[in-house]
Amino acid sequence: MRTPCFVANWKMNKTLGEAQEYLRTLEKRWPHLPASSWEAILAPPFIMLAPMAELLKASTLRIGLAAQNVHFEDRGAYTGEISPLMLRDVGCRYVIIGHSERRTYFGETNALIHKKLAAALRAGLIPILCVGETREEREEEKTWEVIERQLREGLDDLRPGPSDWLIAYEPVWAIGTGLTPTPAEAEAVHLQIRDFFRSLSGEEADTPRILYGGSVTDKNIAAFMQEEDIDGALAGGASLSADSFCNMIEQGVKAKER
Repeated sequence: MRTPCFVANWKMNKTLGEAQEYLRTLEKRWPHLPASSWEAILAPPFIMLAPMAELLKASTLRIGLAAQNVHFEDRGAYTGEISPLMLRDVGCRYVIIGHSERRTYFGETNALIHKKLAAALRAGLIPILCVGETREEREEEKTWEVIERQLREGLDDLRPGPSDWLIAYEPVWAIGTGLTPTPAEAEAVHLQIRDFFRSLSGEEADTPRILYGGSVTDKNIAAFMQEEDIDGALAGGASLSADSFCNMIEQGVKAKER
């Protein structure tokens, strides 16, 4: 079984004091979470990465640290940007790339996402590449057409190994709306993504873990995790509560073990 993975994307939320309280809650809940193999990752805002790295080093928690974005150059005159080398140096192991909010609000194209993906891989970071369709694209039955283009153009000539990155399917129309596809609908897209990677190698090879994101909560995570090709979750609002995030892990891992 692929190791379940749960990512808490805090987006533009939390002060350092709030982050410290969050970790205190995690430390209380952690011993009571499933003993089987699973992975958790926190993605705080840029300004929180250095202090969070230090807090996690001093903690008994074994949690990965992710950035929410990255620039495609290692250094240079790019005011306001953060390079992959800086992220690695500060203690990040992961970076979210191509989140729908970056695509929608900041105009990130597949070509730009390809450059960021390449830069992250060069720096030894593990990208969490986000793909997904808008409501209009879904209603026009273009879901797979859109996602396949995002994957092909995002990858281009890159061929990272299965353990070198993760994929997150996040239907844009579901993010922050409370709307979700059914678990079966999400599973169908996950299976298409997995088959896409198998087609690249022409064999039943290992594929990256594929997470679901889009109004996923501790109330619906179990139903999604019961599906064969859903390997975990990229959570936004529901991950802002440490208790809710722990509940998601607990319910998700138990569902996958059934």
